[in-house]
This record gives sequence, C-alpha cells and structure tokens, in this order.
Amino acid sequence: MTAKIRLYVEHPLGAGQSVPLDKAQAHYLFGVMRQSAGAAVLLFNGRDGEWLAEVAEAGKRGGMLSCVEQTRVLQMPPDLWLMFAPIKKARTDFIVEKAAEMGASRIVPVMTEFTNAGRVQRDRLQAHAVEAAEQCGGTFVPEVAQAAKLSQLLNTWDPARRIMFCDEALAGAAAGLDPHVAERGPWAILIGPEGGFSQAERARLQRLDFAHAVTLGPRILRADTAAVAAMTVWQQKLGDWA
Repeated sequence: MTAKIRLYVEHPLGAGQSVPLDKAQAHYLFGVMRQSAGAAVLLFNGRDGEWLAEVAEAGKRGGMLSCVEQTRVLQMPPDLWLMFAPIKKARTDFIVEKAAEMGASRIVPVMTEFTNAGRVQRDRLQAHAVEAAEQCGGTFVPEVAQAAKLSQLLNTWDPARRIMFCDEALAGAAAGLDPHVAERGPWAILIGPEGGFSQAERARLQRLDFAHAVTLGPRILRADTAAVAAMTVWQQKLGDWA
C-alpha cells in the first residue's frame, strides 16, 4: 500500500484508530483528488508522527479513514521562533509557509513602529502553515501566534530565549552571531518591516543582553527574503541542519 497524499488531522492517530473526515477534507480527497474506498493516505497531527491510513468510507460530506501503521515518528523542530513584521498579504503568506518548511517551532507576527499592514488573519496564516507541513513531509505544525506589539513582547520576554536581531542598518558590516553566544537552546529570529526598525526600537534591542544584532550580507533584503536567509543562517549554525 503506497500513498502520495498527506493530510493533517486533529484526531489522535494509532494502530487501528478510526479517523473521521470533515466536509472540506472529504471534498479534497474524494472530489478533488478522486480517491475512493481502499485508497491509501498519509496522516499526521503534530503529535503522533505520520501514519499510513486506508479510506474506509468515502462520501461527499464526510468519510472515515483507518490507521494501518506508523511510517515516521514525530520529528520536532529546534526551539526556534520566527518573529516578523507583517507585510503585504501574499508575502506574509510566503514567510509563514517557508518558516513551517524550514523548521520554526512557533511563528509570531509582531507589530513594530513602521509596520505597514492591516489586520493579521491568524486562522488563514495557520492554514498556510498546515499546508506547508503537508507538502514538505513535516510531522509537526508550528503555531502561528496572535499578532502582538514588539514593545509588549519585549516587556515580558524570557531572557533565556536569545534573539537573533536582523538589523538592516548593519548591511555590509561583518556582524554574524558571536561565537560566545552561538549556543544551542531557545532562540528567536526577529525580522523587521519594510521600513526597518525605528531608532528607538534599535536602541532598545541593542541594550538587551539576550538580543544579538546580525547582518544578512552586503545588501538590504526584502522582509520575506530576509526571513528565509535568517532561518538558513541559524539552522546551519545552531539548528537541525548543522
């Protein structure tokens, strides 16, 4: 039994476990993908790893899958948060998708002084994180947190979680992660808005012992490009790519 379709579900997974499908999932499997009873599907829920399942019941408004065997154990990402200032809708979607693919454990939209974006639709962004995990073979889906003001986050920040602060003002300078602070453990990457951080925000971050300013090369990157570049740098040095 082989399967090419991966589906995220919230139901527990285990040997012999029946997994009900909602209307949207049934439409996707049976209407869009033309699957029928007996078809194989890979399931994951972010807790129980990946399971091979068989379609037991197929209907227009619902269905039932039955777990056969576990194909992969749960693979947790590093304890890395991606914090970014929301930008235009499609590019914000891109950041969330790439963060899920590249191994962020939590995604946090932050509102800075120069953030130029409307209301952040958390449910829509969470759906993008789920889709990214389905497509990239991940067994974990990062939570997309409610948008919060950067100043408020810093007021209650746990200093045990270090921040890799990507400062566009350092473009062209030799400012990577200091070897003395580049230790594994809880981290967060902070990406600013298209207009950059304000002087007040930059000054505050520079005063924090747990915030470490870095540059992402000789050019100022777009926010969505910076998110991918920063995660690549961190993963290769401190994450599960190293």
